[in-house]
Amino acid sequence: MSHQRICTELKTWLEQYQQYQPNDFEMVYDHWVQQNLMNVDPQVKKAFFSKLDAWFFHTHAFLQGTSYQYEARERILTVGRIFSNQIEKIEDMEKELTVEQLTYIAEQQMARGRLYSFAQGGLTGAGGWLFLGMDYPLMMLMNLRAIQLIGLTFGHEMNHPYEMMISLKVFHAATLPKRLKASAWNDLIEEVEKKEHPYIFAGEDQLTDEGWMEQPMKQCFKSLFILMFRKKLIQGLPFISIAIGAYSNYHLTKQVTEFAMKFYQYRHLMNKEGAS
Repeated sequence: MSHQRICTELKTWLEQYQQYQPNDFEMVYDHWVQQNLMNVDPQVKKAFFSKLDAWFFHTHAFLQGTSYQYEARERILTVGRIFSNQIEKIEDMEKELTVEQLTYIAEQQMARGRLYSFAQGGLTGAGGWLFLGMDYPLMMLMNLRAIQLIGLTFGHEMNHPYEMMISLKVFHAATLPKRLKASAWNDLIEEVEKKEHPYIFAGEDQLTDEGWMEQPMKQCFKSLFILMFRKKLIQGLPFISIAIGAYSNYHLTKQVTEFAMKFYQYRHLMNKEGAS
């Protein structure tokens, strides 16, 4: 995969969001959400999104402290050293490797993350209420972790406050409806372009908002469909529920990891151009 090819793919990928026009259903849905949220007490709404943001912050910190994350980090460094023996720490990944090499390593993380999501979704479709109740928190955790690993691959330390906020904002943007992604992308690029300090995040620290609520609503519909088809057994197994859970989770992780990959590719190219 050549440097020019990655640039072309990035441009083509971004155009699909910049040129996207919402259909009638999406416009009606937006209007319905806005009308209903106008009836909610602003203080209650603010407290709800604040609690949701806090959960994501704590989840990110929890992931950084796990031995599993440390092992994944070491695996990334080990693969990076195959291409360059000058790599000693995560920051060296960006300095020593080309965008093609970083993309190759990141694609391994993406494939692993999608496989885990597929398996977890299948278990949700086959399991009971416990699996169904844990599905959404687990999916958010797994997708946050996938973004962290892609960020690490491109040489960004995820335990720094600045990189933590950027990775969370990437997660937020990646899980937005298609019609809102272009605006979120522009905000992300503007943030990294005007970066004032390598460790301190000085921008807006709010993550979730009304636009993001479409993702939890999709989760509710998925859970409803799983429950509807759970009693339709084929050879003793609810294959339709398993398929719904597996496909839905796989599709979400594919969407999130693809967005994260494109963002960190773009950021890497931007940094290289700035350095040159």
